[in-house]
Amino acid sequence: MSSATVETRTGHQNAIGWLWRHFRAFRRTRPFWGGLLAMIAGVPILYFPYAHLALGSVTIAMSTTAGAGSLLIGILMIILGITGWFQPAVRVFAGIATILLTLVSIPMSNLAGFGMALLPGLIGGGLLVSWAPLPEPEAAAENAVAENAVAENAVAENAVAENAVAESVAAEEPAAAEAPTAKLPAQAVPGEQAATADPGEAR
Repeated sequence: MSSATVETRTGHQNAIGWLWRHFRAFRRTRPFWGGLLAMIAGVPILYFPYAHLALGSVTIAMSTTAGAGSLLIGILMIILGITGWFQPAVRVFAGIATILLTLVSIPMSNLAGFGMALLPGLIGGGLLVSWAPLPEPEAAAENAVAENAVAENAVAENAVAENAVAESVAAEEPAAAEAPTAKLPAQAVPGEQAATADPGEAR
């Protein structure tokens, strides 16, 4: 094996890896599968009204009076799939329109292309509507830092409040201990009662 052959294969592998990385980034940043299914569903709707099947010497044409409607529905579904790929901001509109066009194609275009476009159209429209972009790493990190800061502030405020309550309780306890207690007449000692009695009453 020569060095030229090794260099050629390495470059070929790098090109494939580069294409795969870009395709993966493209696929992850938009409703790829929803748009693909919408385009797949548009093909049988567009094809069958204008198809001519040959069975031996017999040619069968499945074109109907609604051929123009089938052409319009099929082209619109393909355009909606491409729009979901390259304009993800309008994915909800594209998904709802895909579902509606799929349902309209049942009576308008040979039962939605003999049923071949029904499931891909409905599933693709649902995927277009339900797709949501992943949060960016920087935004996720900033949100995490903000949440940590809020949690730390809440903990600090709770600690300050607990310290203030503890200090107020500690300040109230000595004051309650130093407060003089008044003696009731029933609590007086009998000797003290005799000393404080009126001498005129003793006579």
